[in-house]
Amino acid sequence: MHTFLLVVILVLGFIITVQIARATEFVSIIQGEEKTRKQSNRINAVLLLIFLFVGLFGVYWAHHTLGDKILKLGTAASDHGIKVDKMLTYTLIATGLVFFVTQILLFWYSFRYQERENRKPYFFPHNNKLEMLWTVVPAIVLTILIAFGLVYWFQITGPAPENAATVEITGSQFKWEFRYPGKDGVLGKKNYKYIDESQDNSLGLIWDDVATHDDIVSGGPLHLVVGKPVKLVIGSKDVIHSVGLPHFRLKMDAVPGTPTTLWFTPLKTTKQMIEETGNENFVFEIACDQMCGAGHTAMRGEIIVETQEEYDQWMATQKPQYQIAVLDKQEPAADSTAAVAVASIADENK
Repeated sequence: MHTFLLVVILVLGFIITVQIARATEFVSIIQGEEKTRKQSNRINAVLLLIFLFVGLFGVYWAHHTLGDKILKLGTAASDHGIKVDKMLTYTLIATGLVFFVTQILLFWYSFRYQERENRKPYFFPHNNKLEMLWTVVPAIVLTILIAFGLVYWFQITGPAPENAATVEITGSQFKWEFRYPGKDGVLGKKNYKYIDESQDNSLGLIWDDVATHDDIVSGGPLHLVVGKPVKLVIGSKDVIHSVGLPHFRLKMDAVPGTPTTLWFTPLKTTKQMIEETGNENFVFEIACDQMCGAGHTAMRGEIIVETQEEYDQWMATQKPQYQIAVLDKQEPAADSTAAVAVASIADENK
């Protein structure tokens, strides 16, 4: 029924448009084509001038009333984010200047130089210097902006500092999962063939690889240390997702079977951002920036940026996934090796 009504509305709208066009044509025949054309030109010229002022006021109003609802330039919470904000500032200055100049001239000229009986049009078909100017100048400006973007991109996706922490982020419909290396600082091997939710192995970790025995798996929030570089190893278990970090000004796609990486250094803790924003419920957000299905808009993660001491305290409360999936499920009477392994892993993570 809803579809039928929509089709009927569209058909009626088309019929009304055709009838208005025909009525306009009949009026022009009665009044005379030239008189009708001049009258239309005057009306359109006035409307364009009104649209200019209303549009400029709309830009001001939107900025004034909605400015607090968007991320502001200069508030980035990561080292790379500061550079991205600078690049965006340069881009807005260049494109904003062109936008306002061209739009004001466009609508003003439409009003100022409308058709009049005592005015003859001046045809300006070709000018090599002018064409060279409006081709070369934009090309140079855009090349500079692109160069900034490429430099920052290679920095973000390039090798992370040697002291950087490593965290793996895996997306699936519709959630994020995080894996931290244990004391060895190495993420163990995994394979999608080993994924088994019923056996507490949602990431497909290979238990035969000793490096997986101290890996911590968490459904969130993601914990990071302020002032310490972190390398994110990003992947997906099903479709393409995208790790969007708006407060850090970063984004990277999560592609099934093809790990991607980026690194950055958080500069502000969650507590500092709560004080700066005045929002006691503030959290650093992980948004999926790639349409990934019906639950895409609900695929949201959180990040807690804290001090090293707070991070260590949190890490000490976490159990390695190997302990949860394997050791805790062994028979109590199996042998004492399991108890020794649990104690060893717990001591390493403290």
